[in-house]
Amino acid sequence: MNPMPRISIHWAWVILAVCFADVFINFAARLGYGIVLPQMLGPLDISRTGGGTIYNAYLFTYVIFTPLAGYLNDRVGGRAVLTVCALILGLGLLGMGAAGSLGWAAAAFGLTGLGASGMWAPLITLVQRWFAPRRRGLALGIISTSYGLGLACLGMVFPLIVAALNWRWAWWLLGGAALVMVLLNGLFLRSSPEAAGVAPWGGRQPYETAPTAPPVWEKGLLGAVLRGRLFWIIGASYYCVVYAVYGVTTFMVDYAQHSLGLPMAQASQLATVHGLAQVAGVLVLLPLSDRWGRRNTILFSNGLVAAAVLGILLWGGTWGALAALVGMLAFFFGAIFPMYGACAGDYFPRRVMGTVVGMWTAFNGVGAVTVHWVAGALRDSTGGYEISFILDAAMAALGLGLMLLVPNRRADGS
Repeated sequence: MNPMPRISIHWAWVILAVCFADVFINFAARLGYGIVLPQMLGPLDISRTGGGTIYNAYLFTYVIFTPLAGYLNDRVGGRAVLTVCALILGLGLLGMGAAGSLGWAAAAFGLTGLGASGMWAPLITLVQRWFAPRRRGLALGIISTSYGLGLACLGMVFPLIVAALNWRWAWWLLGGAALVMVLLNGLFLRSSPEAAGVAPWGGRQPYETAPTAPPVWEKGLLGAVLRGRLFWIIGASYYCVVYAVYGVTTFMVDYAQHSLGLPMAQASQLATVHGLAQVAGVLVLLPLSDRWGRRNTILFSNGLVAAAVLGILLWGGTWGALAALVGMLAFFFGAIFPMYGACAGDYFPRRVMGTVVGMWTAFNGVGAVTVHWVAGALRDSTGGYEISFILDAAMAALGLGLMLLVPNRRADGS
């Protein structure tokens, strides 16, 4: 058993605070790439298709290693996985700041993706284990505000960094912050409440025994999960909505600058609008999903994501309209990622929760890889994002349709 320092609050909240910082840094780098990209194109002499290739190097390693990270989370515990991955993430971000060519940047962001593979699926699995089922939406809502705040802060700070220094410092500062999290993860994270001899926060009964290891892997259990249609339907829906939202969020600053003619400082503010709207969305929608059901909340959100993407194309020609529609998109899509993750706890056995989330995250990565290549190539060949945005809206609608095939289940398992 890992001893814990004596504090007066439940240790679940310490876990949540450390994971909040992990997600803040991880998603500031991941989602902030779209803000930094326009400033990297000229110095590195790359096209927008090349910019998509850099991001896809991140996504390839993320897709390949996230299922392994989820599996290792179930076998050795989230503490070890998150500590090692924070180190790899930090080194990759420092390498991005030093990039001098397309190949260098792709290799560095690929290393960043390897680190990021352990900074989401194991992390939200860890949080779900520390909070009782009827409190998971609340916990995930709190932690999910961090990636919105990370993007919002980068949108405000990045123009200042460029003016005072250059785009490289955005990566170096994020890399240094990730290395600090190596220490904090190692000191404060605990892989499960059982290992600490306590009940999850919000649970009615304390544990009578305290196992000294993470939950035991059961042979054959994962195979039963994979043979069921539910895993694949939810995963396919996840793929569709990821395709839709990354087709907009990665390229929205470039769209505002080069399609609408907005200055860089104003275009970058879209990231701030996006991030703050995400914060509001996850605080409203994730606690609501504890009562309304994960599936119903995802259906509602996917439908409005599709409407927002079409709205950006049809009515987003002015700064005010574009900012409002980006905010609407972010409000609903920000809650979608953790809600799909929470479905693992609602629909599948707790002992394979991390592995299921990790495998679904591979759907996330494949969707993002696909849309970045398609959107980048369409932009380079047509000079605009119109066709890309139409495809994004259609994919969001398809994701909604797939979730209609999933039975509703509240957080208490009913």
